[in-house]
Amino acid sequence: MAPSKAPDSSRRSDRSRRAIHDAALALIAEAGYGRTTIEGIAARAGVGKQTIYRWWPSKAAVLLEAFTDLAERAAEAAGEPRGLPDTGDLAADLKRVLRATVDELNDPVFEGPTRALTAEGIVDPELGAQFAEKLLAPQVQLYVTRLRAAQEAGQLRADIDPRVAVELLIAPLTHRWLLRTLPLTHAYADSVVDHALCGLLADR
Repeated sequence: MAPSKAPDSSRRSDRSRRAIHDAALALIAEAGYGRTTIEGIAARAGVGKQTIYRWWPSKAAVLLEAFTDLAERAAEAAGEPRGLPDTGDLAADLKRVLRATVDELNDPVFEGPTRALTAEGIVDPELGAQFAEKLLAPQVQLYVTRLRAAQEAGQLRADIDPRVAVELLIAPLTHRWLLRTLPLTHAYADSVVDHALCGLLADR
């Protein structure tokens, strides 16, 4: 008789971790951040509460990792390349990316966790710093790289700071999304690009 193989603890841990991620995201979407608990996540994932506390110190930490994993999986599924598109048409490239951002912010799968992490990051500086480091900073750097390439190609003014210029593009979308005062649409994203580039483009 062939000897039986010992259970693969790493695979079991991966399955449990993914189940916890999915449970946390589902509960946030269904009940909101305030009503989501570690006990609820554990019950939904089919694991013991102690398993969660062994890997994460809080539900906010669970959500941060779950959302990071979700974003990575979504990018892989969409076959998105690293970096912003560079077709030579800066306005078109930026509009394409900001439209995709609008779609993501309006998608309930992403909206709930993003709002929860944003709100919790305000009252929890450590979580806010992790949120910025793991999710926001890498995305901002992609914009900076694309704008710097346009600057080197002579398309943008030489005296602008690409990091500040990024904020002219993404801050209006974030502001409108946070306040919910007006619809967040593709047309608005296109308008933001057009207005920002009025002050950024080099003289022709």
